[in-house]
Amino acid sequence: MAESSRSQVFRDGLLDGRVVVVSGAGSGLGRETALELMRLGAVVVGCGRRPEPLAETAALAAGLPGAFEHEVLDIREEEPVDGFFDRLLERHERLDVLVNNAGGQFLSPAEAISPKGFRTVVELNVTGTWLMSHAAATKAFIPGGGGKILSVTLSPHNGMPGMVHSGAARAAVENMMRTLATEWARFGITTCAVAAGQFATETLLTKYPPQIVDRVAHSIPLGRAGRPEEIAWLLAYLASPAGDFFSGTTITLDGGRDNWTGPWPPAEVATASGDLPAEERR
Repeated sequence: MAESSRSQVFRDGLLDGRVVVVSGAGSGLGRETALELMRLGAVVVGCGRRPEPLAETAALAAGLPGAFEHEVLDIREEEPVDGFFDRLLERHERLDVLVNNAGGQFLSPAEAISPKGFRTVVELNVTGTWLMSHAAATKAFIPGGGGKILSVTLSPHNGMPGMVHSGAARAAVENMMRTLATEWARFGITTCAVAAGQFATETLLTKYPPQIVDRVAHSIPLGRAGRPEEIAWLLAYLASPAGDFFSGTTITLDGGRDNWTGPWPPAEVATASGDLPAEERR
């Protein structure tokens, strides 16, 4: 993760002086995003529900140009969220970017999802994103004259069997970002959703059935899962001045999975037409 103190993509000091909140900073895409932002000089304030993963991120951050602060936080609870931002502003007197990365779901047939299970996913992904966005806006961005809200959602958008609760929740977040981009533009606030496809995180590789994990690469036109640093690079770009004119949109990063499942042409079509995939022509 933090094997180098310098970014592979961006110039040193790109985010010097910026204060960025990253929710879900203790693992996966959130951790890699926090580390990349620190490589660029940002002060990252991470939060998550468990202290141990946050402490691991802090250990990986040692020696990076930026700084890492962290707090345990349940983003679904209004008073703790308000307190989190109050303390941040007491320390730094500013906030530049909020990355809503925290989320969660579980794989299940739709008919087996209980009302409690559905509510849990919606509360984490929708209510939590709203509470974090609202607190950042009202406490920091509106008084401070602007800021950025970047919310991580999911691809593909054409329906995800086994994930009806998460698909519904992430669609709500994308619409939330579109709406807030219009309403809060007058305050200098920009909002974007970043729809992440299948990335080779520890969660994907260890928490999902092997039969699904083994098929991930084949389901993506580019033939591989994403690397966590690739989402971190996109979020760092959007957090930088280069991202200042992005607002009210969803950027999909998924190797083409949103448009098609698997390689083209499929093997059976290629064989029938004589147009064999390149690896079979060699």
